[in-house]
Amino acid sequence: MSRIIIQIYEIQDPNEAELLVKLDLDHIGSVIVDKRDWKSDEIKDVVCICKDSGKKSSLIFLFNDIDLILRAIDYYKPDILHLCDDITIDTENHVQRQMILKEKIPEIRIMRTIPIPPKNISVSFSLEEYLLKFSLCTDIFLVDTYIKDAPVAGYIGITGKTCNWELAREITINSLKPVILGGGLTPYNVYDALVFVGPHGVDSCTGTNAVDNEGKPVRFKKDLNKIKKFIKECRRYEKEKAISESASQFYQRNNRG
Repeated sequence: MSRIIIQIYEIQDPNEAELLVKLDLDHIGSVIVDKRDWKSDEIKDVVCICKDSGKKSSLIFLFNDIDLILRAIDYYKPDILHLCDDITIDTENHVQRQMILKEKIPEIRIMRTIPIPPKNISVSFSLEEYLLKFSLCTDIFLVDTYIKDAPVAGYIGITGKTCNWELAREITINSLKPVILGGGLTPYNVYDALVFVGPHGVDSCTGTNAVDNEGKPVRFKKDLNKIKKFIKECRRYEKEKAISESASQFYQRNNRG
């Protein structure tokens, strides 16, 4: 089987990045939170550390100005531009903006977040429609938990809540592009998520954060032990699936006719 992509957000500190690139993960994500202060020496260092180590860097910009995003891409030179703005509002405009970005920066892979509600919560939008409309300008889809009152207004993610895995599995099966599963993944549920959904990769932010004295996740501060366990569970799934597939192929070869 192909390697499971492991993506960890939000890495803003070069010192954390130096620790993470030594681990068996694949993508390291950072977030530019303010258009007025979009140049960060620290995050640029994170991108460079990823590049030097062979890991892929992914950037989220919490603003929608296309010209400024293009300037920022030229400044940081990440491997992946991750767009997680709320596409449930004014969908066509999001598609057009993304088409422009894809045309302007063809060398940069674009990751698009698809919103999925928590289990037993219904929504009015069509996930199939999103897959269809964004497929031409997307390289990787990331499914993440959608809630009405998002922690960052106008953007999807960092809820700490798991999404509906049944819907996530449908998207994984039907998508023509690789799908990364996000939304409330922790070292303690990621193995089960991989078994149930079968995505190309997994993403963790809140679930691998450090916590404060009250047990609440601390943004932009990671728990290295949680990340190590998260990775271990992913690679356990990967190895077990490879053994299962090998056994199945052996059985088929020896039971023909």
